[in-house]
Amino acid sequence: MAFIAPLRGVHFNPQKVGKLDEVVTPPYDVISTNVIDSYRDRNPYNMIRLDIVKNPGAGDASAARYQEAADLFQQWLDEEALVRDSEPGMYIYHTEYSHPSGKRLTRKGFVALVGLAEFAEGVVKPHEQTFDTVIADRLRLTAVCKAQFSQIFSLYSDPHNEVMTLLEQQEREAIGSVTDADGCVHSLWRVINPDVIKDVQRQFLDKSLYIADGHHRYTTALAYRKMVREAAGSLPANSPANHIIMYLCPMEDPGLSVLPTHRLLRWPGKMETAELLSRLDRYFHCEEITGSNREALMKEVLARMDALERQSPEKSSSTFGVYHPAEDRCFLLSLKQEARDVLAGRPEPLRELDVVVLSDIIMDKALGLDHHRCEQENLVGYYSNADEALVMAVKESMADNQSTSLLFVMNPTRVGQVRNVADHKLIMPHKSTYFYPKIMTGLLFNQLVDGEEIDRIA
Repeated sequence: MAFIAPLRGVHFNPQKVGKLDEVVTPPYDVISTNVIDSYRDRNPYNMIRLDIVKNPGAGDASAARYQEAADLFQQWLDEEALVRDSEPGMYIYHTEYSHPSGKRLTRKGFVALVGLAEFAEGVVKPHEQTFDTVIADRLRLTAVCKAQFSQIFSLYSDPHNEVMTLLEQQEREAIGSVTDADGCVHSLWRVINPDVIKDVQRQFLDKSLYIADGHHRYTTALAYRKMVREAAGSLPANSPANHIIMYLCPMEDPGLSVLPTHRLLRWPGKMETAELLSRLDRYFHCEEITGSNREALMKEVLARMDALERQSPEKSSSTFGVYHPAEDRCFLLSLKQEARDVLAGRPEPLRELDVVVLSDIIMDKALGLDHHRCEQENLVGYYSNADEALVMAVKESMADNQSTSLLFVMNPTRVGQVRNVADHKLIMPHKSTYFYPKIMTGLLFNQLVDGEEIDRIA
């Protein structure tokens, strides 16, 4: 059972900081080093100054950067650039956005505190691997600042949309709205009706939560709880350290989108199309796609893949596109039975994942490239936008005479597949899911105040 609770959220005061668009950022883990200064230059109150990214190394300078963030956090609270709500609530969070298909969608969820549970308990379920070096950095920031600056993005099952209906029928207070770099509009409202909040809490007593995005942040919260418990000797269930701020979205929400993550392979050496097809032929039916230009080729192969996916509602069609920019040729790949036999040793929930087919069959068997080598030699680039991936494939093909660019285009992983993998306590390969849009950092976060009691129900 999942325990959720209202929180006294912290958010920026536009009367002090100006436009909220200028102070929020994407999650820290998708911010590249070369854009950090641009965020800092937008506004002196930009969130990147608190939710610092990219650990520069160990030593006194490293320690100082965490303390600087903590001091700045307190300063912004003191000068009311940041305000903490006086009473706890749950926060409706809508995201209006344009899907790559051209559809305009609205994803609807809400923000609350969630009682921490170890993964082995089966209450909060992961689908990705975490890395200790990342957790160490986030743990230090949490411990020094006494705050959780970014939300975990999690899913729950609610086929009849009872939770969001309960919240959206209530009187609510607008907190703020921002537009991100992709034109997505993120809007937040607070609901404080205690009876409704109790009803929502009860709804979750028989639910599991599935982490969509934020595995490292959740594992960091577990580590922080352990650290506080060891220092204090014990930790009551309603302690702030026993909770994490989460954005919760019903997995049946029509506005929920998972985008594919296409792979741009930098094959070490020269490979002509004839050799590529020879390597793939044992495992795939390879059909050439024709068109007037590379954009038309990409549009056609994606349309064919999508059509095949729609014909296979129960499981993935396991189809791929591959584009060879040096020869301007594109192919649709459909899995043969021989390839399915190769996957027989994998657990069934993983056999159904296109990312497993790509890693096990295309990369490993057909091309002889294991994951370790791809990581060590930086042989694979990841792109959620097919147009961007195509541009980069052409650029790299023209610029590099020592390697061959091969663009593999993917169908998205399905939400049901994420749930199935997590329910079986399995882990997906790297970059298996891209839940879009990301939750903005700085729109709402959680202050960890010693001695406070979180409003949980039995």
